[in-house]
Order: sequence, then structure tokens, then C-alpha cells
Amino acid sequence: MNVDEPLPCLHVAGSVAAALAGRRPVVALESTLVSHGLPRPDNLAVARKIEATVRQHGAVPATVGVLDGQLIVGLSDEQLQHLATDDDVIKVSIRDLAPAIALRRHGATTVASTATAAVRAGISVVATGGLGGVHRGARESWDESADLAALASTPVTVVCSGVKSILDVPATLERLESLSIGLVGYRTDRFPGFYLTDSGFPVPWRVESAEQIANFMRVRADLAVSRAALVVANPLPEDEQVEPALHEHVLAEALAAAQDAAVSGKDVTPYLLAHFHRATGGRSMEANVAIILQNASLAADIAVAAERR
Repeated sequence: MNVDEPLPCLHVAGSVAAALAGRRPVVALESTLVSHGLPRPDNLAVARKIEATVRQHGAVPATVGVLDGQLIVGLSDEQLQHLATDDDVIKVSIRDLAPAIALRRHGATTVASTATAAVRAGISVVATGGLGGVHRGARESWDESADLAALASTPVTVVCSGVKSILDVPATLERLESLSIGLVGYRTDRFPGFYLTDSGFPVPWRVESAEQIANFMRVRADLAVSRAALVVANPLPEDEQVEPALHEHVLAEALAAAQDAAVSGKDVTPYLLAHFHRATGGRSMEANVAIILQNASLAADIAVAAERR
């Protein structure tokens, strides 16, 4: 492989390009969940189910990833399988895009890099599980996800189930406000905590339908007052969340284990999530899958409603 030979940095798959040209709804999907968020072989099966869910709701899925140094919007099934099974797939946020592309690496995109690629391709809606945010102990570590800074300058709608409950939720909410990132709760007044239906904190605005969210998107674009994202917080139903007492017990164990193992930076989140999976006997993974499927459904509904306007 000649790493000095240039490649086009961004490739939009034919099916996605055709949908965008025909003004049909498209939903961008991150690939970190596929390569780093779920165990094999469940990861590939879930990735395919996510795409199928988007299609069932009337939109075209566009999973984003980096393969052989090319940022692809709309991975083929073969490419998706490669990211799900290859041991040499790195986690790629925005700052990693250039070196990953220049060195012809394989990479799975985070919310930040997925949103960036989506906007470059002309896609306005992204579905994910949970956002990154401010980590616990950030006063000492300065550990804050690149998702926040990226969303502050990326005009895209991101459907998520709040931020991962392993993070510092109130500090993250403060940062969302400071960065002028829009935040609405979908049929809820409470900010969800990923595995938890209610993180214990409110959201500033509530919406009841995908059509209302599409109208928010239109008004934001018309006003042109913000280049930041709109975050749609979509909580798990209470009967599908991880039981709160179990969650708190496992979280305390996971944080202590991470500290003892000197885990830091971008390795913290996958370490804690893996601990949750083991300690809850797979219950957290069930919740994780439910989260991304319901968010894919809502994102597709929003994309469909936005194209009607």
C-alpha cells in the first residue's frame, strides 16, 4: 500500500448520494458502537438491525466510517462487516480524521466525527446512543469529550438518550448551555442518563412529535442564530432501563476499578461500559441496544418530517 498516493478524503455512497439528490430523508449513524461499543458477534447483528430500523421508518441509513484512509458516508454491508470484525480499527474523533486518512487506517467514527461528516455530505440528522460529555473529576483531569466542542460548531440534529450515566451529568448540561447547543426532551421534561430514564435533571424544552422537532430545525435555520447542534434527548421507557439501585452500585465499582487500573482519557468510557456489561450480566447491553434502536427510529421519523417541509 502506497501511503503517499492521495485519495479523495470524503466518499458518499451512491445510495446516499441519490437519496440526498432526490430530497429523500437520510440518517447518519456512528460506527464506534459497532467496533468498540458492543461485543462480537452481536455488534454486527445490531449494526444491521439499526440500519434496517431506519429503513423501516422511511429513511436511508448512512453509517459513517474510515476504511483504508477514506471517510465513507454510507458503508456497504461488506464495509460494515469489516469494521465490526477487524482488530485494527481505531476510534476516530475529529482530530484523528486527518492522520487516519493520511496513513490509510481503518477507523470507527464518534458522534463528533460522524456529525462532521454528515454535515459535509448534506445530512441533517444523526442517531447515536449517548453523547460524550464532561467526565467525573474533570476539575483535575480536564477530561471532556470532543463531542461537545464539535456539536458547538456543527448544525446538525442529534438524537440520543442523553449522556452516558458514567459522566458528570450536571457539568455536561452546563457545558451544553454555555456552548449554545440546543436541547429538547422528546416526550419528557427530564434529561435521560443513557441506561437511566431520568438522570435527575430537567431539560429546558419538551416536544411531543417528530414534526415539532422538524419545525424547530426549520426555525433554527431561518433565524441563523446558531451554528450549534440541536440535541434531542430520547429516554428509555422505565421498564427498559437498568434498575437504578443496580446502576449506582455497578457505577461505583466501575469508577473505583478504573482508578485502580489508571485508566484515563478516551479509554475510560469503553472500560466503564465493559465493566457494566460484565457486572450486570448483559443487562446493560440489552439497554444499550434498545437505546440505539429507539433513537434510530426517532431520527428517521424526524428526517422524514423535515423533508416534508
